[in-house]
Amino acid sequence: MQDSILHTEIQAFINNNINASISKLALQKNPFPNVEWKLILNQIEAKAKAKEKLPTWFQAENILFPSKISVEQTSSEATALYKSQLVSGESLIDLTGGFGVDDYYFAKKIKSVTHCEINSELSQLVQHNFSQLQVSNIKCCSGDSTTTLKNTEQKWDWIYIDPSRRNDAKGKVFMLKDCLPNVPENLDFYFEKSNAILIKTAPLLDISAGLSELKNVKNIHIIALENEVKELLWELHRDYTGAINLKTANITKNAVDTFDFVMQQEMSYPAYSLPLKYLYEPNSAIMKSGGFDAISAHYNIHKLHKHSHLYTSDTLIDFPGRIFEINAVFPYNKTEMKNQLSGKQCNITTRNFPETVENIRKKWKIKDGGTSYSFFTTDVNTNKIVVFCAKIK
Repeated sequence: MQDSILHTEIQAFINNNINASISKLALQKNPFPNVEWKLILNQIEAKAKAKEKLPTWFQAENILFPSKISVEQTSSEATALYKSQLVSGESLIDLTGGFGVDDYYFAKKIKSVTHCEINSELSQLVQHNFSQLQVSNIKCCSGDSTTTLKNTEQKWDWIYIDPSRRNDAKGKVFMLKDCLPNVPENLDFYFEKSNAILIKTAPLLDISAGLSELKNVKNIHIIALENEVKELLWELHRDYTGAINLKTANITKNAVDTFDFVMQQEMSYPAYSLPLKYLYEPNSAIMKSGGFDAISAHYNIHKLHKHSHLYTSDTLIDFPGRIFEINAVFPYNKTEMKNQLSGKQCNITTRNFPETVENIRKKWKIKDGGTSYSFFTTDVNTNKIVVFCAKIK
């Protein structure tokens, strides 16, 4: 497959059709009858997916891509770069190598990286790509990574694992024991091979559930990209028994907004207030972290309600999330809604509120969009209110 796809004319065809409709192309006659049409179409579709997510791979010549789904599931370069800042030392082994994006960035910080991949065809594809990208300090091993670990006396500075959910995992509850490899079951064995383990999980995993299955957790990183949580990173250190640090990062094109706190800080009691001059909505990484009281204490801002997770102050502060200037606050009732918002255009957010955005729009005939923002929420006195704002950030 590799040699045929890499033919100069086929590569040119792929690049010339990056923006083409795959469904329309599929109906056309294959201009390269010696190569399966489906393989060529897959390269076009997968490479198109990589344009924004994996610009290094997209821009390099003669790169081979796996299925479109594999590209969708792999780490982005932005999150891989973040992960690479967490590791150091001479050696790292990736037990679930996949497309190799994380290892490409680990290799910039670690002298020797071992990429394990159970799928032999994918392992060969990744090895080819690393060669094209001129990376020489990554060794690709095809086969079961657990067997690889058992058959060597070597110890690594880091073990990296991105376990995948088994297809037969039932229900919506996501537990690490339901993944391959089974990290909780193998944890003691992994610690025989390394003193430091970094585990990537999907944001679907509940933090308390993860902690119930793991041990020696030092740091939990919650990584969002453009305010969408993409992954949780669990940093485990052998024999560590101290406090657990939660580190949030929202990566945008212009900056990385971070907020860190110690898990036990959530025992503190925040101050509450009715809406003041400014309103703050934490980014999605902070929302996932559960650090609702810690952020109130750190920035010295007031919560609107215990469960609203919106904050307010009289003085404008720099804040890791959206910032608004409050123009009006009114009770949620028929009279006020008719006078203030009915029939108008407005961006709507609900927090700790009994109605959905869709229902509110339909009920009061409010159009989407525009420059005005309304938060439908509950205040400290448990009253249903609408906070009408202008966006600052």
